[in-house]
Amino acid sequence: MKKILTIAAFAASLFILGCATNKCENCECGCQGGWVPLFGGGLSGADYDPQIWSVSKDGVLTATKDVPIFSKKNWENFELEFDFLLDNGTNSGVFVYCSDAKNYVPKSIEVQIADNAKFAKPRTDCGSIYGLVPAEFDTALPVGIWQRMKVRCEGKKIDAWINGRHCSKMDMSKWTDEKTNPDGSAIPPWLAKGKKCDLPTCGKIGFQGKHGKANISLRNIRIKNISK
Repeated sequence: MKKILTIAAFAASLFILGCATNKCENCECGCQGGWVPLFGGGLSGADYDPQIWSVSKDGVLTATKDVPIFSKKNWENFELEFDFLLDNGTNSGVFVYCSDAKNYVPKSIEVQIADNAKFAKPRTDCGSIYGLVPAEFDTALPVGIWQRMKVRCEGKKIDAWINGRHCSKMDMSKWTDEKTNPDGSAIPPWLAKGKKCDLPTCGKIGFQGKHGKANISLRNIRIKNISK
């Protein structure tokens, strides 16, 4: 009986992360609408360090160090959805359009996932496009409660939602200066390495790992292609 329960729990974790097929219409897990798991069944579709990233029996993805996990596949024109759980002081994010996983900070766009009690400044709070676009409302969220984020990338346009409420948007074509945002604010120097308007609109998708002592937990990570 114990062995059966262990197998069932493992199967459930794969279901929560998503099925392994790339054609969700034919998926036995019941996925609909073209949604597929970003990282495949378990983490079969991810590039990651297994000593740092792991999935619990109930399908929760966590990290022990500030090392990112990325999709093996490049994505262009998509919607991404996932649940996240904040810890006290969480400073994480989801990276889209990453063209260089070894130099991902300036070579991608990051939507911030953060505990606003520590990261309440514009362009660093939860739901902001890190260093580039502030969140549209007070996105402070309680720690220890699951939240939902959606990110839509269509060409050079990026939009983000928290719990169904639109929180930020960016048109990369307007970022024509390497060091300054369109509103005149300075881009953080570690991001100011190349014009954002020149970033490719196709790349890997990833998540930042554990930053400092604050955990980040993720689950139900799914993605679908959209028509441009």
